[in-house]
Amino acid sequence: MTKDDCYQLGHITKTHGVSGELVLYLDVDNPAEYADLETVLLEVKGELIPYFIESIAIVKGSRAIVAFEDVDTIEQAERLINCGAYLPLDELEPITDETRFYFHEIVGYQVVDAEAGELGIVQGVYAMNAQDLIAMDYQGKEVLIPINSDIVRTVNREARKLNVVLPAGLLDIYMEEDKADAKPEADDDDTDED
Repeated sequence: MTKDDCYQLGHITKTHGVSGELVLYLDVDNPAEYADLETVLLEVKGELIPYFIESIAIVKGSRAIVAFEDVDTIEQAERLINCGAYLPLDELEPITDETRFYFHEIVGYQVVDAEAGELGIVQGVYAMNAQDLIAMDYQGKEVLIPINSDIVRTVNREARKLNVVLPAGLLDIYMEEDKADAKPEADDDDTDED
C-alpha cells in the first residue's frame, strides 16, 4: 500500500512514559471516532508499515495515548517520533455535503472565486494550529487561502472545483511580493577611497 492509497490520520509527537507508549496527534475533525482503532500505518524511513494497537485512549482533544504491539521500551518508541500515521482511503466515510471536504480530496481542484472567476489549482493543504490553509498555484506563485466558511463556500466534486469568496486584496499581497523583490541594481562606484 502506498501513500496515494491512504490519508494522513496524524503523526507521532512524543513518547509517553517509559513503557513504549506514544502520543499520537489526530489531525481529524472528530478524534473520538478513532477510539477503537486496531491498526495504523506508520511512515518509517519512507515506507508505510502496519502497527497493531494494543490500547488507545483519546485525551486532550486531538491527542491519543497509544501502545503498539512489540513497542515495549522508550528506545523503541523514540524511533517512531515524527512518523506520520496513515489509514487506507477506503476506510473514510464519503462526504456528500457540499460545504465540507477532506483536505486530501481537493488537491488538484480548480479554485473559483465569486468575483475573479477561475484562479488556480489547489496544490495542497497546510494543517496549522491557528488556521488551516489551502495552497493554490496562482500565476506561478503559491497563494495561501484560509479555510473557513466565509471564504471557502462550496465544493463541486463532479466538476472538481472549489468555490471561494476571497478577501479583498489577498491576491494583491502575493503579487506585490514580486515588486518588492525586484530591487533596483546598485550603481557601481569606481572611485577609490583614500
